[in-house]
Amino acid sequence: MAITNLIATSTADRFFSSSFGKPNHFVSHRLPQTTHRDRVITSRCYRAMSLKAVKTVIVPETSDGIGIVRFLKGKSYFVTGATGFLGKVLIEKLLRASPEIGKIFILMKSKDQESANKRLYHEIISSDLFKLLKQMHGRSYEAFMKRRLIPITGDIGEENLGMNSEAADKISEEIDVIINCAGRTTFDDSRYDAALSVNALGPDRLLHFGKKCKKLKLFLHVSTAFVTGKLEGTVLEIPLCIGENMTSELNIETEVKLASEAERKFHGSERSKKLKELGYESRAQRYGWEKAYTFTKAMGESVIHSKRGDLPALIIRPSCIESSYKEPFPGWLQGIRMTAPLILGNGKDQIPDLFGDYQSSCDVIPVDMVANAIIAAMAKHGCGNVPEVKVYNVTSTSHVHPLRMGEIMDFSYQHLCNSPLTETTTRNLERMKFHSSLEEFTYSVSNAITRKEREMKNGEGEAESHTTLSMKGKRTLKYFLSLAKTYQPYMFFQARFDDTNTRSLLQELSMEERKMFEFDGSCIDWEHYFINIHLPGLKRELLRQRSS
Repeated sequence: MAITNLIATSTADRFFSSSFGKPNHFVSHRLPQTTHRDRVITSRCYRAMSLKAVKTVIVPETSDGIGIVRFLKGKSYFVTGATGFLGKVLIEKLLRASPEIGKIFILMKSKDQESANKRLYHEIISSDLFKLLKQMHGRSYEAFMKRRLIPITGDIGEENLGMNSEAADKISEEIDVIINCAGRTTFDDSRYDAALSVNALGPDRLLHFGKKCKKLKLFLHVSTAFVTGKLEGTVLEIPLCIGENMTSELNIETEVKLASEAERKFHGSERSKKLKELGYESRAQRYGWEKAYTFTKAMGESVIHSKRGDLPALIIRPSCIESSYKEPFPGWLQGIRMTAPLILGNGKDQIPDLFGDYQSSCDVIPVDMVANAIIAAMAKHGCGNVPEVKVYNVTSTSHVHPLRMGEIMDFSYQHLCNSPLTETTTRNLERMKFHSSLEEFTYSVSNAITRKEREMKNGEGEAESHTTLSMKGKRTLKYFLSLAKTYQPYMFFQARFDDTNTRSLLQELSMEERKMFEFDGSCIDWEHYFINIHLPGLKRELLRQRSS
């Protein structure tokens, strides 16, 4: 069913443009540019109206909807990245929504089958994420999980996926869908060779394997909404392709060769440093991307577009994936990720400074909504009728009142003042200050660290900043500067993601399916989500990490 896409246009104080190579052509509109001077903005409540999102009017749908549960029954899957944050939530929902599902073959990087079995037990079967399934199946829980989940020793970064021929042949006879959740997903830049191997070449290896599968109905690839590089305006749901909406000057084989030469030339810690610099400073920036991660994910999408042949393919592009909204329970999180380091900088280290724009868009989506969107898209297109690569932006900035970065900091400040991270953390936090100048940010953070050191040493709150920082203070300053540079693209983000395809998919669901597979980001009350769900979940994850 068709649905009108409503995108609100807002004035941007700052936006990024591609400085190198040919321009990106994903953008349908350009945000107006305004003069931007260095300034400091103290975090404050941004919205004058209610924080409850405006709901889109739902058009009538057929009673049967897509038939998601019917599709899932008896189907078998091959999943990469299954032990990651999104991968785990996806597997949990598949098993809970359809106990009569077939097998889920999980590619695991392990030295042998025994190690793979142990990883499956410790990282998935015994995870607290699966407690609802434990309640559903009682004493037969482990037997159920071991029947459904089959660990396969392999590596998406190796030829033939690192699988032995016997395992590959077995899987190729049984699977209906390939789901690629694997990726080098760190915000800070990983080694260029590793990012290329997993993000760019991994999809090629999976496609090669998929073409050998006897009854494969769909190839589903999880990318990122930020895959289109330095962004402006409205980013459309259009597949990437070198020579069309990516510069024809880019050649993946050349990039792999450059990374291989650097890997051979350098050794030890210098090798790692040089390969990180190659991906970020030399290659990504040259072609108009902020990070090696998004740059190599873009290459991966292009590979799928150009090499899939007749294989039906979908690309799911989530934005910043955060803790679960509802399922299997609110606030489940794995790892200190996405916005967490920024929140912890204030709540734990008590540094009230951010390098960014208070008004910048912050596109966040809960992990359970991403998993539900994946399942719904898979069921819709699982019949194999996908003449072109279909893209779904699973995002939140296209809605009437997109979340702002400053609001997240306001919500965090409000929560952490009432409920500090630890017993030793003070409740007297300062409101976050936003700096548009890196120099001003550095000066303010240095002052804050100096002030803390003077208070600890003398018990006095003197604000003079001329005292030389201790070695620990210098390390802290270096960390915050590194954090500022890593998050800079997202802290001044002004684009919005079109989600016409995703909204249309939502309209095709029956009312029962919408309740069971919810992914409507416009219904999220962000104040409630951050204060009552996400931040308590972040605290639980910190406690879990300290106790493990």
